[in-house]
Amino acid sequence: MKKHLSRKIVILLLLLCSFITNGCTETYILQTNTFEEVLVVEATITNELKKQEIKITKTARFEDTETKTEAQAEVYITDDSGNKYDFEEQSEKYVSKLEFEAIPGRKYTLTINTNDGRSYKSSAEALTTVNELEEINATVDIKNGERGVAIHVNSYDPTNNSKYYRYEYEETYKIVAPQWTREKLVVLDPRTVDRVPNSPETEICYSTKNNTALLLASTAEQKSDRVNYLVRFISDQNYIISHRYSILVKQYVESLAAYTFYSTLKKTSGNGSLLSQNQPGFFYGNLKSVDNTNEKIIGFFDVASVSSKRFFFNYSDLFPKEPLPPYYTECDIESYLFCFGFGEKCKGEELIEKIENHTLTYAYRIGPDSPFTYYLYPTPCGDCTSFSSNIKPSFWID
Repeated sequence: MKKHLSRKIVILLLLLCSFITNGCTETYILQTNTFEEVLVVEATITNELKKQEIKITKTARFEDTETKTEAQAEVYITDDSGNKYDFEEQSEKYVSKLEFEAIPGRKYTLTINTNDGRSYKSSAEALTTVNELEEINATVDIKNGERGVAIHVNSYDPTNNSKYYRYEYEETYKIVAPQWTREKLVVLDPRTVDRVPNSPETEICYSTKNNTALLLASTAEQKSDRVNYLVRFISDQNYIISHRYSILVKQYVESLAAYTFYSTLKKTSGNGSLLSQNQPGFFYGNLKSVDNTNEKIIGFFDVASVSSKRFFFNYSDLFPKEPLPPYYTECDIESYLFCFGFGEKCKGEELIEKIENHTLTYAYRIGPDSPFTYYLYPTPCGDCTSFSSNIKPSFWID
């Protein structure tokens, strides 16, 4: 799962032994002032032909503000056909030197040798059943008393072999600055401003975000391997659907062991992200120390088939003739009497300061001669590039 390793992890209160080997639970209390630096591994390789990625970090104290990356490690994957795939360190993660894909029928093993001489190895894992994500749909629905857009994914495996699923999504949405104007104010000198043509590139933007919660589904207790899963619910008052919205959903078919690891982690850490800093206990996955069986390591080496689909909708498609949701921020207009040195009513200095600091954006003015009044909005209301990007994504379809 990309980008979702947490910033810090606290080992507290209880220890759970490996459910993969025997499914049992062993509990013992740690002192509240105890801290153990433990390796944290996030590794999923798939049947996509690409440079695969692995993230390796360390647990951090609760008061730490940054994640510690495990640097200068030797990382590689081997398969039972004698192939070896080497990884190299790049931007706080490890990326395979060559593109490769997990092949059905082969078993893969992850090996990590740290710079300080410790070695870790995973169990041998095979690629799961390849099962395509069939459809994404969006409907108006009510969840927990709130009206909004329910985005479901549908999948079906006629062989009934998939059973265990994990989902990720990346959402991208169009933003239109509601108070964009054709002119803007610029400061010419400490007591002079002027109106100049505004760039149209500050009116329309696009923002992209990834999910952070673990999204899991299972059909193990159903007669058929058919999935209809609510992957995202968006309130009809959320500005991200005001114009045009797109979601890219990835469906991973998981092994029973991987699904059990993720679902147990989700139950104990709530709906937080994978390996959350609020994780209340320690979980053995399928990674072990080569030299010390009692040494802890967090994470799971996952070999999963993946498929993906992208879906678009407009607000008007689902809510025709309804007013748009409230904007990203309040857009209350402010007036500034542009004069200097005539008491509290003059706001020339304040206006110049806010224009230079890009906290206000021009709306209009009244008064042909000095002194006159300028009316302005908070910058995000007239310039979406203040909090988003005006670069249209390559996949975007209007």
